[in-house]
Amino acid sequence: METVAVQAYVLVRTLPGQAAEALAHIMSTPGVSSAHAVTGPTDIIAFVEAPSMDALGRLIVSRIQQAPGVTRTTTCVVTPIESPAR
Repeated sequence: METVAVQAYVLVRTLPGQAAEALAHIMSTPGVSSAHAVTGPTDIIAFVEAPSMDALGRLIVSRIQQAPGVTRTTTCVVTPIESPAR
């Protein structure tokens, strides 16, 4: 099992009427922990995990962006933020 070093939310836009097919493809992709259809300017939000930034990039370019009907992706990498001292 690969170690998870990078987590990210991927916001996905699709062609009209293509979100369900894209969502099914994205959900079956290794590295995608969860994916949901949402309302608003984004059609799908996926939570992905990868062992490195390079692997994350390959996952997004070779799998998520190639899903049927996908027109655009925006990747938001999770970053740790320390809580302020109390």
